[in-house]
Amino acid sequence: MAALAVAGCAAANGDGGDPGPTALSAGQTCQTVRDDLNRLDREGVPALVERQNSGKSLSSSQKAQADLYNRLLNQYLGARCHV
Repeated sequence: MAALAVAGCAAANGDGGDPGPTALSAGQTCQTVRDDLNRLDREGVPALVERQNSGKSLSSSQKAQADLYNRLLNQYLGARCHV
């Protein structure tokens, strides 16, 4: 059983496996992205993201905020800032 688990992990590191962390844009750090996410959290943007995900309409400025939040979250997670 343990051999199968090790084999599965080894296969994940081959073709099609984890590409590793992505680089943040110039001037960005994990902390600056986290700070931006915290600011958007305080402004209630996660509720807008939920509304957008449930198919409800948003104003153009609300959609821009929700899209920004999703983009920052993807950058934060992609760069593995959470690890």
